Amino acid sequence: MPRCHIDHIVVTSPSLERGADYLYQTLGVMPQPGGEHPRMGTHNLLLRLGDALYLEVIATNPRAPAPGRSRWFGLDSMKAVSQPALSTWVARSEDIRASTAGCPEPLGEVEAMSRGPYEWLITVPADGRVPLDGVAPALIEWRSAVHPASQLDECGCSLVELTVRHPDPVRVARLLNTLGLSGVAVEPLPVGCTTPHLVAVIDTPQGRKILSPVGPPVR
Repeated sequence: MPRCHIDHIVVTSPSLERGADYLYQTLGVMPQPGGEHPRMGTHNLLLRLGDALYLEVIATNPRAPAPGRSRWFGLDSMKAVSQPALSTWVARSEDIRASTAGCPEPLGEVEAMSRGPYEWLITVPADGRVPLDGVAPALIEWRSAVHPASQLDECGCSLVELTVRHPDPVRVARLLNTLGLSGVAVEPLPVGCTTPHLVAVIDTPQGRKILSPVGPPVR
């Protein structure tokens, strides 16, 4: 099975404006415009974290027609009062069908997507939810010659570590090992926490910051 790599981390938000404000308040930087996803009725903002790594802020596009299906990344469950949060992540494979076939967890069907000049294949569960209690990655295989992160402005940010916290860390570790993913830590839930979640440590021009949907951001 081909090895997978972290491709991007995803902040879901009820609107791009609130998502951008969340990143500015938490990381001290503003994301730049991305584009629209016609098949999903969503749009995004992007923040470079490396040559082939970025952060995506994604929201329902109020100007797009309803897609007639569940939107990805659990966006249909977001309300106007929902808070932007680090909700999921995406892992890159050179052969998404082989990676999906050998995966011990159901990650969804492989579907073709596009945004402007970029085309890719990605796993999308039929119900739009994030698998494995919200901590499993979507798998992506880029069909474009250039990775979108390489076209983003340099902002002085980089991903230091991504941690998955789950009540069954052995199950999560088995998934990541099968996908050949490195650079992702797996931990049990902290005492008193009942919600599986992600924690991203990011170096910024303002110092090291943390994104997590659980607890206040570390400044």
